[in-house]
Amino acid sequence: MSYRELATRPVLAWSAVTAAGRLPVAMAPLALVFLVRERPGGYSLGAVLAAAYVLGEIAAAPVLGMRLNAARARPQLAAGLGVGAAGFTGLGLLPTAHPAVLAVLAVLAGAAPAAVPGGLRALLTALVPERAVTQAMSMESMLTFGIWAAAPALVTGLALGVAPAAPLLLMGGLMAVSVAGLRALPPGWHQEAGEGGGSTRRALLRAWPVYVLGAAGLTLLALAELILPALLEQRGIGIGWAGALLAGFSVGAAVGAFLYGLRGRWPGPLALQSLVLVLAVAAGVALVALLPSVPGIAVALTAAGLLQAPASLARNLALRELLPPSALAAGYSVMYAAVGAGYAASGGLAGGLLKVAAPSTAILWGVGLTVLLALVGAAGERRLVRRRRDGDGAEGDRPEPGRSEPGRSEAGGSEAARSGPGTCDGDRSDGDRSDGDRSGGDRRAGGGARGDGADARPSRSRSQGAGSETDPEAAGAVSDPDPGAADAAVRNVRR
Repeated sequence: MSYRELATRPVLAWSAVTAAGRLPVAMAPLALVFLVRERPGGYSLGAVLAAAYVLGEIAAAPVLGMRLNAARARPQLAAGLGVGAAGFTGLGLLPTAHPAVLAVLAVLAGAAPAAVPGGLRALLTALVPERAVTQAMSMESMLTFGIWAAAPALVTGLALGVAPAAPLLLMGGLMAVSVAGLRALPPGWHQEAGEGGGSTRRALLRAWPVYVLGAAGLTLLALAELILPALLEQRGIGIGWAGALLAGFSVGAAVGAFLYGLRGRWPGPLALQSLVLVLAVAAGVALVALLPSVPGIAVALTAAGLLQAPASLARNLALRELLPPSALAAGYSVMYAAVGAGYAASGGLAGGLLKVAAPSTAILWGVGLTVLLALVGAAGERRLVRRRRDGDGAEGDRPEPGRSEPGRSEAGGSEAARSGPGTCDGDRSDGDRSDGDRSGGDRRAGGGARGDGADARPSRSRSQGAGSETDPEAAGAVSDPDPGAADAAVRNVRR
């Protein structure tokens, strides 16, 4: 399926709602810094507010994601976006409030809509046919990277050109618009009957290797973004190159997402794809730490971005295969929290390492941590897939619910019940007790309904409609079948 087939009214409406809902999320950390930078200790306070916002997201995403009702998720998504819009608007209207008040509003703005990205992703995959899921998720990835690339410039322009609170007020307005846009989307997505909270929690816990790989992938992004300015200073390169180099990373990621979506399925299992791509991105980030010139760093970062988006897509597709439909939004929300935690942990690690090591060394240590996380996640996912495959095989060997041993059918049973005691005996003889099997057809003379024709009847009842045999009783006469035919019928029953 091509990208052109995604140009439907529901998908376009979904894209508009997603852009309006995610742009505030991408703008938030930098906007919070600009909001208070002119106050005493403004940059430190801004960092604290940004951290409070991110912690609210990480803590609330899995909790709220698990509470989403798959069949009627729209009201819950609207409530989260509405509260988030109120939080951003409050920050914009109260820039001089006490730091504790600002911190509470920041946590509220981050926590309330934390399940929305996962819910919207689950909704997107329900809007398109199964064969178009890869293209739809690639389109989402391109949209996301475009939003994150535009957000810093938009925040800087509004904060410096209009007012420090202007970005927050715009963010509140955008989230309010996304609430209204939800009316153009379906109320929810498919939920399988019998799926409950306990089974959802167990499914989410079993998918932990995918979350570990997600955290590993975002660790690399944090290393590239947070340590790059210090690395450029170490190399004697102007720090102004940092923005252009990171823009190259984002452009490469958008291109990588587009290329990954050109094929519905790439060679190899999704777990292997994700591992190989994460390790390749790690190699690109390691090259950034080792190369001495701007062109080399630019090529390495762009190549890393080119592979970063497909790695993320492979993880999300693997998660979709592991979880039941009703748990998808919760799974995506847990993934959202995991990658946020990976980003935050990598930022803390980078800050600590920069105090005791050169920026290039700090990047290499971070790459080593990423490789370790990726290998742990890949090993766990491989074990999970093998266990699931073995479980499916065991399920295939069990009789279907409502059926007894092979050779017994409901049709045969009902015929036996209608034919009287003799035929019931024949029904019992489907297995090892068949008269034909015990005597090779010599008991036919005992005659009538207890002959091999009755024993073979269950086999005919399963193949009725083929027109290959006729029932002697239905014809009004009892036949005396050939012993060889009776033996063949018994063997068929046993199979």
